[in-house]
Amino acid sequence: MKPSSSTSDHAPRSLWGNLFTDPDVEAEVCDRAWLRAMLDFERALAIVQARAGLVSEEAARMVVTAIDVGRYDPVVLGEGALTSGTPVVPLVRAIGEHVTAEGRAAVHNGATSQDVLDTAMSLVAHRALGPLLAGLRGVADECARLAARHRDTLIAGRTLAQHALPTTFGLKCAGWLVAVDEAGDALDRVRGTRLAVQFGGAAGTLAAVADPRGALVDQLAAELGLVAPIVPWHTDRTRVAELACALGEVSGVLGKIAQDVVLLAQTEVGEVTEGAGGTSSAMPHKHNPVRSVLVTACARRVPGLVASALSAMPQEHERAAGAWHSEWHTVSELLSLVGGAVRGTRELLSGLRVDADRMRRNLELTGGLLMAENVAVRLAARIGRSEAQDLVAEVCRTAAAAGLPLREALLADLRIGLSEKEVDDALDPAGYLGCAGEFVDRALAAHRGRGRP
Repeated sequence: MKPSSSTSDHAPRSLWGNLFTDPDVEAEVCDRAWLRAMLDFERALAIVQARAGLVSEEAARMVVTAIDVGRYDPVVLGEGALTSGTPVVPLVRAIGEHVTAEGRAAVHNGATSQDVLDTAMSLVAHRALGPLLAGLRGVADECARLAARHRDTLIAGRTLAQHALPTTFGLKCAGWLVAVDEAGDALDRVRGTRLAVQFGGAAGTLAAVADPRGALVDQLAAELGLVAPIVPWHTDRTRVAELACALGEVSGVLGKIAQDVVLLAQTEVGEVTEGAGGTSSAMPHKHNPVRSVLVTACARRVPGLVASALSAMPQEHERAAGAWHSEWHTVSELLSLVGGAVRGTRELLSGLRVDADRMRRNLELTGGLLMAENVAVRLAARIGRSEAQDLVAEVCRTAAAAGLPLREALLADLRIGLSEKEVDDALDPAGYLGCAGEFVDRALAAHRGRGRP
């Protein structure tokens, strides 16, 4: 992608500020970013047509000179769009006002409004995904840092919201890491191979341009730094759908991380705490997981937008009536929300405070019951697997009913037949972690294999 001027000075400001977005991403999806992308298409079209001898070099030069973002107001173009249904018609007219009759011959020559807007959407997405993917790599690096630091930090594994077996906080973070890396890979693939130029003319045939081999499409793609499609994709919306779904996948991964943090930060759990913010308007004692809450808010909105993009896929014949129009705001909002989720997740992980002592204390809340599987495994070698499971289950019920630690109940039951040391070994959470450490190492190695520390 060719370098372009920043639009950050034009990023919109609102009551919600930066709660649900990243300023760097927002700058690439705002109205002026779309306008810049539309103008980039018109500029590139004039340039490649001049090279092909379809318009004069002087006409193309006038068009390029006229295309100055500062001369065009998105609000005015939006008002003028009501008669045609797109801002392209008033934009082309506005460009034409700054050139001579010769120059107007090189403005929008052979193109249709959808060519401009589809290409602009590809450009907007490509540019916005730059800071978004950079931020996502930062999220992955934070996950890797936590996974390495807490490789052997014991924590209760929870299934169906209940204590299950011991695991490590490092393995939880490694799970986040792999998911972030893989979702990022999918989104990066879309950015590199699926964001394409659009140039097909009125009905996808380029009949208005003397270009029998379709070479202009390839040249236009090269000029803009986008993919050249095999054929025009006016009503083939797989590219937009793949972008939306890849963004949805990233959002889901980040939403899972935020949800885990919210649950671990509950007062009665207290195993992690966000490092910044967290104030309450009414309760001074609270330290709310604000970053996680905002990430969750972003993630909750994304699936509906993905569904909107998918619902726009069936389109009529060679040009749809409304379906492709529905994609403009949808894609912008998706990029904005996922950008916000990325930013929020990176901030919450970078400041996350981990209470390893509390994690260990919480392992003891069940009085050793979460180690029952290990007891049954050790006992199975003597009396058989099914028999061991049934016996240990009975002892667990007895311990729970009597309010006894599992250790005491096991030693009191003569049928168990394990020595005191064997019982203690079986109830040690650190001795029943399986491949947790090795899995963390594999996740970290895979992450490093992507060329990052």
